[in-house]
Amino acid sequence: MKRSGTADLPLHGGHVPPWLANRMTELGTAISEHILLEYGASEFLTRLSDPFWFQAFGAVMGMDWHSSGITTSVMGALKRGLNPRLGELGLMVCGGRGRHSIRTPDELRSFGINTGLDGDALAQTSRLTARIDNNAVADGFQLYLHSFVITKSGEWAVVQQGMNSQDRSARRYHWHSANVRDFVSDPHNAIVGKPQGEILNLVDPGRHFARR
Repeated sequence: MKRSGTADLPLHGGHVPPWLANRMTELGTAISEHILLEYGASEFLTRLSDPFWFQAFGAVMGMDWHSSGITTSVMGALKRGLNPRLGELGLMVCGGRGRHSIRTPDELRSFGINTGLDGDALAQTSRLTARIDNNAVADGFQLYLHSFVITKSGEWAVVQQGMNSQDRSARRYHWHSANVRDFVSDPHNAIVGKPQGEILNLVDPGRHFARR
């Protein structure tokens, strides 16, 4: 069964040293290339949208710390390694952390111009996924990282992360377009994380309050 959802991680500061960032880029690109060539882009997006596979992927790439930094480092490495090979692999990573996340709509519009896809619609989807996880799922986490992975066929995955400044933890959210039937009715397949009491979940079709 295809899975997507969220993962909770401790919030740690600091930066990945250049030597590790370079190795993560090389290894992450090589692993991604194998999956893309052997199984196709859709399968690669399926794996990115699985929070457990994503965590293991980051550990294999070299970020074996159980911290918020795994999301930033993995998506940054994939963006550096895969985007220059868009013509060959047919996939692009848009957005990122902080100011890079703000550029996501413009990057998607540019991608649309180059591929014939509706870039404005993709930009709207990007904003919608961020708005849902930032506001409609009122769990106390505010987004600071948003990565939108898009293929030439228009299939996409979103990996984004929010911060809870009170308990210094981060929560990662995963989306896959193949599994989204309705953005405002239970768009996630799963929520994976430590229970933190009742939250206001406006995209839960059964009840607005859920224990997550």
